Amino acid sequence: MRTTVRYTALAAAGLLALASLTSCANDAASTASTGSDSKGDGKGTKVKIMVGGLDKVIYLPAMLTQRLGYFDAEGLDVELLSEPAGVQAETALVSGQVQGAVGFYDHTLDLQVKGKEVESVVQFSHAPGEVEIVSTKAEGDIASPKDFKGKKLGVTGLGSSTDFLTKYLAVKNGVKVSEFTPVAVGAGPTFIAALQQGAIDGGMTTDPTVATILDKKAGKILLDMRTPKGSEEALGGPYPSSSLYMQTDWVNGHKDTVQKLANAFVKTLKWMSTHSASEIADKMPADYSQGNSMLYSVAIQNTLPMFTKDGVMPQNGPETVEKVLKAFNPNIQNADVDLSKTYTTEFVDKATG
Repeated sequence: MRTTVRYTALAAAGLLALASLTSCANDAASTASTGSDSKGDGKGTKVKIMVGGLDKVIYLPAMLTQRLGYFDAEGLDVELLSEPAGVQAETALVSGQVQGAVGFYDHTLDLQVKGKEVESVVQFSHAPGEVEIVSTKAEGDIASPKDFKGKKLGVTGLGSSTDFLTKYLAVKNGVKVSEFTPVAVGAGPTFIAALQQGAIDGGMTTDPTVATILDKKAGKILLDMRTPKGSEEALGGPYPSSSLYMQTDWVNGHKDTVQKLANAFVKTLKWMSTHSASEIADKMPADYSQGNSMLYSVAIQNTLPMFTKDGVMPQNGPETVEKVLKAFNPNIQNADVDLSKTYTTEFVDKATG
């Protein structure tokens, strides 16, 4: 068995040239939801999964599952691909480029109101794992989201989950979405550079970017949503975020393959719950630490509380996500979302952890 990793440049993929997610979805004939399970090279069932940033700690289970050999053990030939933001992973899924996406669960609700049936099949987390950072230069002007008015705030991409959460925090604190400017700056070096150069006053990001910013003293934490407690305080409940989600038609037509994926990911989540941050870091590709293994371990340690141990959707999690999206998203405000169709526990309930 083999698992290959391909980093795709955003421009090369042409995703920025897409007029909109909806037009992309409409053009996607049903290539991702038809046909039988394909075989890669005779070494296992081939599955392509797009991740909204393979080196982000919030999506760590994707690469860790490969490194632990759990895909191989299930007879899967998984190709992991990477894009800088979850919204690009979503686009790749609905356009038929891949069979699965590792990104935030909230995309399943957003897609449902756009006519696309997509569901989370393994829920990695019960908190966002996100942190609202304020630059050192702007920290005197931003003491809470109430101060977002007139500010430039970094998000991974427009329409991404960081964009969603930033808008919610603003609206919740009396700031209209039209009163601040979201700026797409990605994560990692591009986010940090934007912060240091004053292109943004603050923004929402994850580890290891957070750990690097604090180490460089380039900013401070305004809101920490890496734990269930932080999620409760900021959002009013558990917020299921990183997950494996897939088109419902494809899931129903390939249940054996989906079950194998669920088995592999649940094994990983259970493994993570019984090992230290440094042990997890040691399993990851060397370049993920960006030359500082201790800082990378700290980043993992601070983010570990967000992960589930069994891949099961947290109770009341979907309702919290719907409440957050309804606060600012007019499409969802005016729609009746069927939450039961946005996730399934069928496969994690049967998973052999």
